[in-house]
Order: sequence, then structure tokens, then C-alpha cells
Amino acid sequence: MLELAYIRRNPEEVISRLATKNFDAKPIIDEILAIDDKRRSAQKSLDDTLAQLNKASKEIGELYKAGKREEADQLKASTTQWKQDITALEAEMKKNEIELQAKAVLLPNTPHSSVPKGKTPEENEIIHTEGTAPELGENAIPHWELAKKYDIIDFETGVKLTGAGFPIYKGKGARLQRALINFFLDKARDAGYLEIEPPILINEDSGFGTGQLPDKEGQMYFVNEDKLYLIPTAEVPITNIYRDMILDASSLPVKNCGYTPCFRREAGSYGKDVRGLNRLHQFDKVEIVQIRIPEDSYVALEEMREYIAGLLRELQLPFRILKLCGGDMSFASALTFDMEVFSAAQKRWLEVSSVSNFETFQSNRMKLRYKKDKDKPVLAHTLNGSALALPRIVAALLENNQDSKGVRIPEMLVPYTKFEYIN
Repeated sequence: MLELAYIRRNPEEVISRLATKNFDAKPIIDEILAIDDKRRSAQKSLDDTLAQLNKASKEIGELYKAGKREEADQLKASTTQWKQDITALEAEMKKNEIELQAKAVLLPNTPHSSVPKGKTPEENEIIHTEGTAPELGENAIPHWELAKKYDIIDFETGVKLTGAGFPIYKGKGARLQRALINFFLDKARDAGYLEIEPPILINEDSGFGTGQLPDKEGQMYFVNEDKLYLIPTAEVPITNIYRDMILDASSLPVKNCGYTPCFRREAGSYGKDVRGLNRLHQFDKVEIVQIRIPEDSYVALEEMREYIAGLLRELQLPFRILKLCGGDMSFASALTFDMEVFSAAQKRWLEVSSVSNFETFQSNRMKLRYKKDKDKPVLAHTLNGSALALPRIVAALLENNQDSKGVRIPEMLVPYTKFEYIN
């Protein structure tokens, strides 16, 4: 959530920056400023009335001490209206604050100045491409056919048990999943991330804290009886660990990682792009999260981006890095880079990671602050990235490494899988 003080000082800048996200902020900004004017007026009236009441209270005490009881009683009686005014003004301010909150949460995060303009994914900026797509033989097949051929992923039974988008991993398919999870967690630990195993159900406050609510409630699975949501990513519970906290500056940066299953309704998704593992309702992912001081957050974003690129290099997957345009960014992000791997059998790029800086957008919602010595607490910056999401990694590994013997396992994964081929 954007800070009210920032909106009030820079309304035109907020409107201009949000236009990069193709969001017309002017109507909401105008309402926010109008409500805030009312709040500030009520605050001044409240302060003035309290000052009058305090002054009268001192005078009443002095009159009683001087034996002027009748004058004191008369002045005391006159304070009744002031007390009623104070109650009414406090109620008005509370109402204004609720209205301000309701309007402020409708505004997306302002994008970083480097974010390119654009409305669709086709307008994202490709900033790096690395690796060579393998030359597959004429008999190469997509991963969903490989999964059936080697009996490692069962899509049909998943439909029977739950529905489309809930596959069953079997045998070497299940072992490959577990190998990738352990590989990603080990690499994160080596990079200085503390492993967290969080709950996979969150409450509304947690969803609000990281910006999923009220923006994306329709994309999350909801347990109505308990008013809990299945997490769309481990980012949500891990970042919310620090909600309502004031961290000591010496404890920063915070670097956490965690593996969880993730759940997304993906409402409205259909067509060839959702075949096989391309788009699931339940999938496994290792997430990395950082909390930084503002001066360091964009250096941290570059470090996280390079860390994820390093994972893709080790997996020997051709990849590219995109800077998302304003129209393709999330509600909460200030700057996002997507990582895509090339899927040789499908002949298309598949997104496998997003790494984002949210600046103070999430921390303002969560009241996550830090302080140095006796300085006033200030909002921290939050960042997160997929490192990595498994489904499309598995799809690319299966397709790109197929040969006459089966599917070759990348060398660095063999100690985890305990096998070199799927056949």
C-alpha cells in the first residue's frame, strides 16, 4: 500500500507513474486527498478542543483551590459540550481513516522508473538470453507424451481424484520432483538463505499484508468454514512472519527460503498453453525472500536475479531474462524480472521464475519496519523470487534432454535422483 504522506506530497507523480501500469489513478487520488482534507480538518478541530478542555481543567482546579467553588462549577458545566465535540470528532476521524484505507488499497504499487511502458507480455523487454536450444530428432515429443511413455506423471488419474491441473507424479517422476526441491533448497542454503517450513494456509491479514487481498481473492482457494486461504506461493507466509515487527538494522538483511506446494485457481486459463505441466492448480516451488534497507534493495534484486540465473545454468537449460512492462506487472511489484526457459519440443519459452522488488508496498501493509540505534523506525523493502517453480522446469528438462535412450538427467541432479536416465 502506498504511504499516504507520499500520495499527499506527490499526487501528480503517483498518477503519472501508475499510468505506466495502465492504471488511471486520478479519480482515486482525488478522493483520497478530499477525505484526507476532512481528516486533517477534524484533527485540527480536535486538537483545538482538547487544548481548550485542558486549559479549562487547569482553571477549574485553580478556582477550587482559591475557594471560588461557584465559578469553578459553572466552568466545569461548560466543558460538557467540549467533551461531546471531542467524542464526535474522534468518531469522524475514525470514519475518515477507514475511508482512506478503503481507497488506498485500490492503488497498485508505483513502478520503478526503469519499467518499460506496455500493455501485454509481448511488450516485455528481453535483457539477456543465454544457452543454445538443443536440436531434437524428428521423433521428439512434448513432455506430456514423455510422461505417459515412461509412466512418470499421471494427468488422467489426477483429474479423477481432484480435477484438471492436479497431476500425480509416480516413480522416477516423483523422485525427480523431490530431487529438484532438495537441490534448490541446498543451493539456497549455500547462498545464505535460512530455510523456513511455513503453513500452507493463511488468514486474511496475511493475504492483505503481501498484496494478494483484496486484489486476487478470486485466484486463491478459500476454506470458507475457517476463513483461510491456500497459499499461492511461500512468499505470503514467509514475508508475513515479520508483520507488525520492528527489526534492528543490524539484523538486516533477512534472507529466507522455503519449499511449499502452491495453489492457484488460474480462473480463465484455457487452450494449448495449459497442456501438461504448463499451467497447474497445484504445484511445488522453492521461494526466496529478502527484507532489506531501502538503499540496498535494488542491489539485492540484481543479486537474486543472478542467483536464479545460476540455477538455470547448472540445470543446463537455455534461458532468457525479461524486464516486465507496466501492463504485465503484478499489483504489488515495483520492478519484476521474469526468467523463461526454452522448451525444445514445444518450441516456446516457459516462465519459470519471477523476482520482484516491492519496495515499501508490502511493508506498509504489514507495518514491517526497522530502526537503527535510537532513530525513528522506518519501513523496510521486501523482495521475493521463485527459485524455482518446478512444473515448467520439469517440462523443459524432459523435453530438452530426450534422446534414443530415454530422458537424460542433468549431471548435478544425479546425486539427488540416484539415477541418470528416465527410461
